[in-house]
Amino acid sequence: MPEARSVVIEKAVCYVIADQHLLVFTHDDVPLDITGVQVPAGSIRPGEAAADAAVRELQEETGLHGRVLREVGIVDYDLAPMRDEIARRHFFVLAVDHVDIESVWSSGESDPSTGGAAQAWTCRWIPLTQAHVLAGGLGAKLGEAARSV
Repeated sequence: MPEARSVVIEKAVCYVIADQHLLVFTHDDVPLDITGVQVPAGSIRPGEAAADAAVRELQEETGLHGRVLREVGIVDYDLAPMRDEIARRHFFVLAVDHVDIESVWSSGESDPSTGGAAQAWTCRWIPLTQAHVLAGGLGAKLGEAARSV
């Protein structure tokens, strides 16, 4: 249970799985030991359904259009000591059309919701068996998601 002083922020997390590969990205301008390997994810806007936020975040962060196949659960992740915040993460499995698991492409956010400078990253597909490298609790529901595909 989060402490009373911690702010709870609703997040949507995207597991896009194709041909036993997971869509991930790494930041281009921030060292890997700071950001780690990530999946598309972000804050749910007021009045927005978590599934709709997942579809939006996938498109904003990777340029891919997807559809939600299923929700695989909700997990609270304490971001302390980095921030006094609990990320309440809604995990979804999504599908995209026309997947090329060999493709690598650049993407990013020109106007991050948290403010600050534009961010650039590189998107790619990694084998599910290597997805243990996901940063900061982003792999919390990956086993369940992989078993459901």
